[in-house]
Amino acid sequence: MTSTLPPLVQAFSGAIGSASANALSYPFNLVTTKLQLDSPRRSKDRGGFVGGIHLLLKIIRKHGVDALYDGLGADTIATLLSSFFYFYIYSFLRFLSTKRLVPFLGRNSQSHKRHKPSLFEELILGFIAGVASRAVATPLNIITLRMQTERTHDDDDDYGDDEVESEEPKYQGITEIVKLIYKEQGLAGFWRGFQMSILLSLNPSITMAFVQMYRRTFHALESTSVMSSQLKHHSKHYNANLHAWEAFFGGAISNSIAVTILYPLILGKKRLQASSTKTSIPEVLVDAYLGKDLDFQRHGSIFIDHGEFGQSEKAVGGIQGLYQGYQLKIVSNFLSQGVSYLVKNRIERLVIAAYLYRLKRGQH
Repeated sequence: MTSTLPPLVQAFSGAIGSASANALSYPFNLVTTKLQLDSPRRSKDRGGFVGGIHLLLKIIRKHGVDALYDGLGADTIATLLSSFFYFYIYSFLRFLSTKRLVPFLGRNSQSHKRHKPSLFEELILGFIAGVASRAVATPLNIITLRMQTERTHDDDDDYGDDEVESEEPKYQGITEIVKLIYKEQGLAGFWRGFQMSILLSLNPSITMAFVQMYRRTFHALESTSVMSSQLKHHSKHYNANLHAWEAFFGGAISNSIAVTILYPLILGKKRLQASSTKTSIPEVLVDAYLGKDLDFQRHGSIFIDHGEFGQSEKAVGGIQGLYQGYQLKIVSNFLSQGVSYLVKNRIERLVIAAYLYRLKRGQH
């Protein structure tokens, strides 16, 4: 949870928390990506939480547990960089806003009273921090997506006959993928879909705004109850930092709300980065709404399987098409964000405890 600790401490704790959570939830993220890029004709039978778990088990059976961590290295670096920059910039801007030193949020006149940013101000601060962090992480996200889909053309029979034999593909490392992206699209290819990333910066922005709302509501309710003098004393030092389980559910619920609101854009960004023909988000979203198959990068329309469904099979479209893979995404993000804020909160409390311990020893 956001505290009044120095920005560098918050950035470090946030980055470690996010990386830990990402490693824990990565298999779900990988399967979610496969569901998001799947053909609408097949997502009707594959989609949903149960279909996602079924696909996860099939990948383990076919490729082994290691296949669930394709691209984890690049994604972890992206998560560390993105989270560090996000929490540092956000906490720094928020510190300035409490002093009314952020120009577009207004200045303090003669009052020295600490300013509490409004929900709208929290959204602005989170948005700015989100854009900056995504600018740094987007190239690594593109590389991760390529690595996650290396086995995709080999997974097309995951829901078919287990006896089908397929040639094991040759997987490429980060260096080969970087060269391939540069050869195909040049330097701009590493920021493909960044325009959508700017809009999706509202995701951490909305999450952080709801986190702050959750934190204020929780402690407003707590302040109405009778607290012992010892609890009040500790609350003063912890500056209303939440306990582990409070931080877990606060972060998880807040992010779930943000993902639900923005999911069509999340799906659109992933499909735009994977598509070899679509050049704009509106095109990708319209196709998802109409239930059209994705022209997947480097492998063609690999998900179409008319032999299984036939030409008359109706593709999933409409609102359901815009929320393809949503169920598993929510589960993944609930776990990831909850653990992220839990670890961040725990590290911050350890920093505070260490500071108080040194302070106590200095007084003797």
